[in-house]
Amino acid sequence: MASKSFKASRSSLSQNTDETDSLKPPLPPTVTFGRRTSSGRYVSYSRDDLDSELGSVDFANYTVHIPPTPDNQPMDPSISQKVEEQYVSNSLFTGGFNSVTRAHLMDKVIESEASHPQMAGAKGSSCAIPGCDAKVMSDERGNDILPCECDYKICRDCYVDAVKAGGICPGCKEPYKNADLDEAAVDNARPLPLPPPGGISRMERRLSLMKSKNSILMRSQTGDFDHNRWLFETKGTYGYGNAIWTKDGGFGNGKDDDIVDPSELMNKPWRPLTRKLKIPAAVLSPYRLLIVIRMVVLGLFLAWRISHPNNDAVWLWGMSVVCEIWFAFSWLLDQLPKLCPVNRSTDLNVLKEKFESITPDNPKGKSDLPGIDVFVSTADPEKEPPLVTANTILSILAADYPVEKLACYVSDDGGALLTFEAMAEAASFANIWVPFCRKHNIEPRNPESYFNLKRDPYKNKVKPDFVKDRRRVKREYDEFKVRINGLPDSIRRRSDAYHAREEIKAMKLQRPNRDDDPIESVKIPKATWMADGTHWPGTWLNPGPEHSRGDHAGIIQVMLKPPSDEPLLGSPDDNTRLIDLTDVDIRLPLFVYVSREKRPGYDHNKKAGAMNALVRASAIMSNGPFILNLDCDHYIYNSQALREGMCFMMDRGGDRICYVQFPQRFEGIDPSDRYANHNTVFFDVNMRALDGLQGPVYVGTGCLFRRIALYGFDPPRAKENHPGCCSCCFARRKKINNTSEEKRALRMGDSDDEDMDLSLLPKKFGNSTFLIDSIPVAEYQGRPLKDHPAVKNGRPPGALTIPRDLLDASTVAEAISVISCWYEDKTEWGHRVGWIYGSVTEDVVTGYRMHNRGWKSVYCVTKRDAFRGTAPINLTDRLHQVLRWATGSVEIFFSRNNALLASPRMKFLQRIAYLNVGIYPFTSIFLIVYCFLPALSLFSGQFIVQTLNVTFLTYLLVITITLCMLAVLEIKWSGIELEEWWRNEQFWLIGGTSAHLAAVLQGLLKVIAGIEISFTLTSKSAGDDVDDEFADLYIVRWTSLMIPPITIIMTNLIAIAVGFSRTIYSVIPQWSRLIGGVFFSFWVLAHLYPFAKGLMGRRGRTPTIVFVWSGLIAITISLLWVAISPPAGSTQIGGSFQFP
Repeated sequence: MASKSFKASRSSLSQNTDETDSLKPPLPPTVTFGRRTSSGRYVSYSRDDLDSELGSVDFANYTVHIPPTPDNQPMDPSISQKVEEQYVSNSLFTGGFNSVTRAHLMDKVIESEASHPQMAGAKGSSCAIPGCDAKVMSDERGNDILPCECDYKICRDCYVDAVKAGGICPGCKEPYKNADLDEAAVDNARPLPLPPPGGISRMERRLSLMKSKNSILMRSQTGDFDHNRWLFETKGTYGYGNAIWTKDGGFGNGKDDDIVDPSELMNKPWRPLTRKLKIPAAVLSPYRLLIVIRMVVLGLFLAWRISHPNNDAVWLWGMSVVCEIWFAFSWLLDQLPKLCPVNRSTDLNVLKEKFESITPDNPKGKSDLPGIDVFVSTADPEKEPPLVTANTILSILAADYPVEKLACYVSDDGGALLTFEAMAEAASFANIWVPFCRKHNIEPRNPESYFNLKRDPYKNKVKPDFVKDRRRVKREYDEFKVRINGLPDSIRRRSDAYHAREEIKAMKLQRPNRDDDPIESVKIPKATWMADGTHWPGTWLNPGPEHSRGDHAGIIQVMLKPPSDEPLLGSPDDNTRLIDLTDVDIRLPLFVYVSREKRPGYDHNKKAGAMNALVRASAIMSNGPFILNLDCDHYIYNSQALREGMCFMMDRGGDRICYVQFPQRFEGIDPSDRYANHNTVFFDVNMRALDGLQGPVYVGTGCLFRRIALYGFDPPRAKENHPGCCSCCFARRKKINNTSEEKRALRMGDSDDEDMDLSLLPKKFGNSTFLIDSIPVAEYQGRPLKDHPAVKNGRPPGALTIPRDLLDASTVAEAISVISCWYEDKTEWGHRVGWIYGSVTEDVVTGYRMHNRGWKSVYCVTKRDAFRGTAPINLTDRLHQVLRWATGSVEIFFSRNNALLASPRMKFLQRIAYLNVGIYPFTSIFLIVYCFLPALSLFSGQFIVQTLNVTFLTYLLVITITLCMLAVLEIKWSGIELEEWWRNEQFWLIGGTSAHLAAVLQGLLKVIAGIEISFTLTSKSAGDDVDDEFADLYIVRWTSLMIPPITIIMTNLIAIAVGFSRTIYSVIPQWSRLIGGVFFSFWVLAHLYPFAKGLMGRRGRTPTIVFVWSGLIAITISLLWVAISPPAGSTQIGGSFQFP
């Protein structure tokens, strides 16, 4: 959709208009800037005043060309643009609903001085203009940006005034000339693009520049005919005697599931980036056979159970049969998607060869990889410590990915100044940490994890200065931690001091009006103050109007401005550096702090709403075609993880992959993994199995998304890959589609034969023309290389080597507009576009919607863990975490996201897997009944069958043996350990008898009564005992979720005692029934053993309420049962036997 641009270099800000005003042109951007001088005086002016007169609407289409002469040397536009970008990075942007977007120039962001030229608050020398106390802007190396050859030092504001006054330098009194400061631009020898025609937006201009790479003639540089290009751009194919010749005479039909022999591909000029590794047939074939055998045995067993009731205890038999039928159904839903497990591998050398090597299309060997925007979300600095978030940010900034292609966004949904200053401290420390990691190839690149490694840190380190560098960086990191830990007290003391000063000022103003009357204490709202002596626009320590967690303005601060396009190597003459960084790239990626606007009366949709705000803001500021989202406690453990994920996205057929999911790995888990926190059965068994279908589910973190898939578009070639359910039986005439490949790549609907109505995009995405213009750019940049005839919807090599656009104030102002609380009104954000709202497990729903549109996903398991994080090892926290997941699953089952309502584009077994996601919490109802059956059997003296005959025992033995053999084979092809499998089984019963049941009740209450479910944030902080790494494991915090498992344990223990006593002292002992009941009771107790152990704490310190509740309930049940059903021939409680 072409956007209307009312200024040549400015995009229109979003305006919240009604449909009657939709045809009116949007107002030009209005940004109010304010700068606070050291004397306390505020200087305010409009952003429009910063534009020269030639940028006005009246003269936008009037051009006068004056040839350059010795007297007329045009000023280098890159200088003014760099000054603008530096100014933007030093400004704190705020705004929102019914408020003016303001840019507050920050004198300093943190108490200490900014240590990196890219960091917010970095300043150069003092301005030479008399009466000006501002600082000269600096470039990437920290050198002053001086627009004139006379090197007259002038700040940005004075420079703008001088340009508006005629472009005369205040120093030499000569017109500004090209100062020749941008040596990188000169070395590039790239001609400047022609001025864009009026009405073209910046995004459209960038897209045209990238596509201009495709206009090369079909002639190689030697002048010969380019056969490869002819193959790419025509319908030509490889034939006999050419480079590629397959066994069937063609390369294949281009489907994603085609697997070519790797040995053949290695001998061909084109090499794939990934390979699909099949599970050995010696393991997979018996595994599938056992599944079929167990299905048959379960069917025969259930048929036998139904046909052989226990007439002595029909109620016991009936309950057991119903539970067993459900368990068989649940097992089938869980097992069927595991029929096709796969493993995958990547080739990073091929990725480097294709995208970062010197080629005719890329003569300088610049990175041709697409950009990645990394999202980190945090909400509460008390439950999510800022030091943990800061370490995650540092691991992202140090990732092994092209610096100019990487951007990091942190979402502070609490709007806390503590998080803001912690992120600023992290940006400052990155100046030391990131070059150190690059110089010595440090792994992992999380400083906290690296300095706490148990292994030898000097292994494989060969540089002689490594020991000295490590010692210095370690000392700096210790000081960094102390500063982070001291931020709460520092902010509080600073705010108290400024508040006292404000009270004194107010009293002085009040005194002249009160002659001799006693002065009353002046009450001033106690604000939270930033380091530069101004009010924090977010949440105050003492919440006030427009400054609370649910009521504050939107905030954007560019912590680290975008890096230069060319590498910036350290100099041996730089004595300001802590360590020697000669020939080390010292650039840092773009780093932005974002806190979306929150106002009362708006549903902000928790984490999903925060992620969608980041999607929109990043689309305007960096527009990376791929998005990686991480929780604040999940850091990059493998610095090349981003490259591993990009191998799948850039490979043949990668344009149909919506996301690459990485497994979650955890640190700080107790060695025995008491509560199955590692969850290896899910991440190494279930997810690998789903990878052989349509792809793994999205699990909320560690996921690399394709941006246009998040936008709700259909995958390319949707009709080719999903012709319909009945296409195999009834052939359809294939319609000829003349729509261009570019338009077919952006589809939102079921028909590929109709052009997409671009006028509907504002109703889907909102009325930000800048955001809408960024969509085709992101789609084009995310395409794989068109370096093979089988690659469809590709882009030419070298298209992404062009430099990025510089950041200006109107861009950030537009980003402020799209994170406002009203922007999503009457749009499809949260319904079809972005993260989906309406569930506490928005991650599963978001992934389901993509699979439902026909997208595929991929599971990327790397040799070195890609990401690592923390998990709650405390029993209460773990149960609440499982409760949240299960509640989300119940919501999914009762919503339109139920897999029973999936579209034909979703594969059958994938649909079964999603159906199991919504159904598994309901197993808790039958599981709790089944756990009480052994106790009821022992109390009553009956069993679920009439007698323990050979048929029943044979069925039971076969079912048990096949289950064990399936477990052994799963362990074989997944690589997990038997102990991990057993821990998973134990916690399945613990969670099923506690959290899952509560989730079913909560879900039913929400569906039937409309009672909203409260969301509990999982704590990322550890226990108070600093001497014990696992102190949190032994903390017992009472929760009502513990009542059902405790009752089950006590009831079964008492039932075993009652059963033994009854059998021993009865006239005719029924040993078979006793053995059956005791066996199943021990089966229940063995599964609940970790739960019982967790209740004991470290030294048996269990809350008294635990014993009181469990004892009362167990005794009441026991006495009530004996009273209702006493032994035969007895009418007294206790029957005919007595204890000795």
